[in-house]
Amino acid sequence: MPPIVKITNLDKYFGRLHVLKSVSLDVPERQVVCLIGRSGSGKSTLLRCINFLEEPSRGIIEVGGIQVDAEDKSKERRQLVHNVRLTTGMVFQEFNLFPHMTVLENVIEGPVTVKGMERSQAIELARQNLENVGMLFKADEYPLRLSGGQKQRVAIARALTMQPRVMLFDEPTSALDPELIGEVLSVMKKVAYEGMTMIVVTHEMGFAREVADRVVVMSEGKLIEDAAPEELFSHPKDPRTQALIDRYRSEGA
Repeated sequence: MPPIVKITNLDKYFGRLHVLKSVSLDVPERQVVCLIGRSGSGKSTLLRCINFLEEPSRGIIEVGGIQVDAEDKSKERRQLVHNVRLTTGMVFQEFNLFPHMTVLENVIEGPVTVKGMERSQAIELARQNLENVGMLFKADEYPLRLSGGQKQRVAIARALTMQPRVMLFDEPTSALDPELIGEVLSVMKKVAYEGMTMIVVTHEMGFAREVADRVVVMSEGKLIEDAAPEELFSHPKDPRTQALIDRYRSEGA
């Protein structure tokens, strides 16, 4: 079976700054991959290139059989990018909920306006996903009245209501107070155990150990190590990986 996400020789420049350097990565369906590395190593940029929130400079990105060449200048490319975005759900660090909409309105906005889903169907699906993340009781509240952990759980429900085949998480707990991190990680574990393909940029090593099928380490825009968590954390092959693990341990991660 071909991978659901396939990245081939991906480069990304910001001006003269070479942020991603010939990155290639395959992710099979239903697999959970955690991306770890120091700040500035290119993790979030890689994630954002997968659904074209950042435009890659060179390389090929394929998601769910939809292939986009970064250097393609054809008119058809815009539709291909749109189709990739419909296939991926994204959860950000800062939640990005609309403050003037209730929780339920936030969750149904994408399916109704982007996918053209019937409002009644979107509401039913949204209520199911809010129930799954433990937030249905807040369906009629506004984001201002939610904690950070609750906002992030709503954001996960919103992404799931788009019915993606792949979920992308960009450091989803980094903006949360420590006591709220666990509630978001527990929801992410549930999503993973239900079979969702997930690519997660994270500093939560406990989550990576417990939930990931693979942990991929980035350094200076390159993938330097890719292994199962028990192997990577016990016997890292690259000294930069060992230094990263030691750093996390010293910080109590």
